[in-house]
Amino acid sequence: MKARILVVAIVVSTLSFTKTNAQINLGEKAMGALQSGVASFTFSDEDAANISKEAVRKMDSTNTVAGAKDGYAIRLNRIFGKHANENGLKLNYKVYLTKDVNAFATADGSVRVFSGLMDIMDDNQLLAVIGHEIGHVANHDSRDAMKVALRKAALVGAVSSQSDKVAKLTDSQYGQLASAIVDSKYSRKQESEADDFSYEFLKRNKYNVNAEEAAFTILANMSGGTEADFLTKMMSSHPDPKDRADKAKARATADGLYKPYVQMKISNKATTTTTKKTTTKKKKK
Repeated sequence: MKARILVVAIVVSTLSFTKTNAQINLGEKAMGALQSGVASFTFSDEDAANISKEAVRKMDSTNTVAGAKDGYAIRLNRIFGKHANENGLKLNYKVYLTKDVNAFATADGSVRVFSGLMDIMDDNQLLAVIGHEIGHVANHDSRDAMKVALRKAALVGAVSSQSDKVAKLTDSQYGQLASAIVDSKYSRKQESEADDFSYEFLKRNKYNVNAEEAAFTILANMSGGTEADFLTKMMSSHPDPKDRADKAKARATADGLYKPYVQMKISNKATTTTTKKTTTKKKKK
């Protein structure tokens, strides 16, 4: 099923290279929290995490999630499972089976990686992208993005009806909130800081830091292809991937760690091991 990312924004921590977005209607619990948030405009990390959790649950139910025995899930668990408590965050992770190239992490610690991204990036490059997404959560960008989205949704309600309408959101009005969320984007400063977090994540865990440059180079090359129109819109508020690749290279060079990156073999197939039965012949007496 084609993953359509509206919730990306509830993070909103996303490396967004997918063209479409799907609406989500949150449950009553989340709606109550959102109503409270709209009224006060004060939002804690805990508030953002609670709403994100409900949103991701809905996203999981509307997307094809790789099962535990699926090759994509096995690979992600192998390379990322050891980092489930990275930087004091409690992270959970799943793979969405879709050709879209994307990954996101939400304020509640949910990490979702699209199989399309796993098809084009090796283990180190995937970790560079995931590290970037975690950086947005660790830096509180996801909480701030939620505030922006709520303000936008509040303005939509105020324009179309009475001033108290915003405090009485209905399920259908979440389409309006969704639009505000999708339009919310991280600043160039926030993206750059998330890139720095990714680099330090790779370095701290003794991965090849040059994978970050390589990952951004892949995305830069994509921007010249069929995704060009979409990327042009996105890049209006996001740093150019080529520029980000150059900065990643500069960081590695300054640390004396730079070396041209050679992509490793990529395999998302589930491997099964079979044990060969051995028989021992009885000696003739």
